[in-house]
Amino acid sequence: MRPEEWQSRGQLRSHDGYRLFVIDEGTVAQETLLLIHGFPTASWDWHKIWPTLRQSYRVVAMDMLGFGFSDKPATHRYSIHDQADRVEHVVKDLGLERFHVLAHDYGDTVAQELLARQNMGTGAGKWLSVGFLNGGLFPETHRALLTQKLLLSPLGPLVNRLSGYNSFSRAMGRVFGADTQPDAQELADFWSLIEHNQGRHVFHNLITYMRDRRRHRDRWVDAIRHSIVPVALINGSADPVSGAHMVARFRELQLPLAYLAELPGIGHYPHTEAAQAVVEHYLAFLETINPRA
Repeated sequence: MRPEEWQSRGQLRSHDGYRLFVIDEGTVAQETLLLIHGFPTASWDWHKIWPTLRQSYRVVAMDMLGFGFSDKPATHRYSIHDQADRVEHVVKDLGLERFHVLAHDYGDTVAQELLARQNMGTGAGKWLSVGFLNGGLFPETHRALLTQKLLLSPLGPLVNRLSGYNSFSRAMGRVFGADTQPDAQELADFWSLIEHNQGRHVFHNLITYMRDRRRHRDRWVDAIRHSIVPVALINGSADPVSGAHMVARFRELQLPLAYLAELPGIGHYPHTEAAQAVVEHYLAFLETINPRA
């Protein structure tokens, strides 16, 4: 599915003066899955696993503020807490009462904040489970790319202006598995989502999530430690940013885990690099915690 088709299947919903792109397919009678995307891409990341999930579930995804087809204000003070608030707005707006959550990368961190709220009994809706794909669950094991470090530095605005498609494609190639590299069309599609609404100009504002992770590390790790819902981890082991070393840290901290799948040779985007394996593992996790008659 190309980004243009993805866009045609969703709609823009207003929140606090901004427009958020939301795609919601299925019926209210179906069990619901909420998918939360990563940085620097968008909800289109889920398009390869979407059709299979849709066979049995209502599936909802959104482009967070600053991403994809949503608004990308240049002067907004982006934060994980702010993004979590907007996700909860969509949950309330759609009337989602009970649902599972699957997150990736930046979305993992948003999900950790949302999970902390669930644990405290203050979150929107009732979570049934949470699944994490590759992401910076622990700032101490997150191995940021040089580009990310530069964007976070005082040079961030300059790096924004000087960077372009070529530097983006090289960075993406570094985080994908050696045998699962994105092709030219996939890279162009990723880039088109970034360029939509002049999105590249907010990169150095969005990247501040790396500081949020350090500042709120204990709250967000404890969210998993004290999770009131089953937790799954599906991880591409070859990811240099949050691969096998992140799983090792998860085990070292002895965090509760209902399901673990490690995917050898797969990088940072398992749901695009190994879509079939990811969806099979995720559905197996859901079946494990909630067997169907």
